[in-house]
Amino acid sequence: MNAKTGFEQEGGPFWDPRVTANIHAAGAVLWRESSTGAIEIALVHRPKYEDWSLPKGKLDPGETPVLAAVREVREETGLESRLGRYLGHVTYPIPGHRKLKRVDYWAAEQVGGEFTVNSEVDVLSWHPLDRVMDQLSYPMDRQVVRAFTRLPARTQTVLLVRHAKAGRRDRFNGPDDQRPLDRDGEAQAQALTSNLLAFGASEVYSAPPLRCVQSVAPLAEKLGVEIIEEPLLSESGYAENPDQARERFRALVSDNAIRVVCSQGKVIPDLLGWLAERDGIALPSARNRKGSVWVLSFVGHRLVAADHLDRSLSAYVVRSD
Repeated sequence: MNAKTGFEQEGGPFWDPRVTANIHAAGAVLWRESSTGAIEIALVHRPKYEDWSLPKGKLDPGETPVLAAVREVREETGLESRLGRYLGHVTYPIPGHRKLKRVDYWAAEQVGGEFTVNSEVDVLSWHPLDRVMDQLSYPMDRQVVRAFTRLPARTQTVLLVRHAKAGRRDRFNGPDDQRPLDRDGEAQAQALTSNLLAFGASEVYSAPPLRCVQSVAPLAEKLGVEIIEEPLLSESGYAENPDQARERFRALVSDNAIRVVCSQGKVIPDLLGWLAERDGIALPSARNRKGSVWVLSFVGHRLVAADHLDRSLSAYVVRSD
């Protein structure tokens, strides 16, 4: 951890794995595009502290950082947002307490709402990128904004999901493609829904095996859309024609939709490795467990960031180019 700023990017130059926090919070660099096409960032003024900061707040019991980030933006600003790439986290001591606080941050585009004064925030102010640093009260917030500015604000997101738990293959008597989710897997599928919606999920794709389809079925039902099956992104389809499968995945990157793609354990690592090598980014070390999510950010069809949410849907280990 950088002793001066407290900024940590897991897997990055300031990461200290010995640092643990007992208070967890989440926030966002909330941005919009002005009428002239310039990127502007929202800062909030908190009268209790007489400061200007990024919107953030503590997690509610049982809440994921992803959901907390969206909720805190809404509560402090009145604005609706859509999360994009992960920006890292800061860890700092709480004055007067023997406690450390960790705040995870995402880029978040404003997609609606209107500011209203509330119990925590009395003013919201939008600032262009070349002026925002001088307005922030804390060095840690400046570090987070610097992480935001390393890549274009507007990226295309694909959410790549490994299917949820489906019991043991050797204990299922039918064809393996018909093996359903178990009770834990069904709970994971439900939990995935709200977290994927925080990133603006709008279309749903899946490899044909039943456990893949069932993992994203609650999301599709919530959105009122059909699940589009992608045979090339199943283990058998990918093994038979990996080049065609990779190009099919690239074709799912869209300017007009946030697409969720559910696939299998023998597909995802190879697919990501190919994308990372092709586009020159480093992937974080991740276990790629069932029910976990890769948040993939593209500029055009170039992968520029790959963030991993472990099956707990916390910000697990991430690294951006």
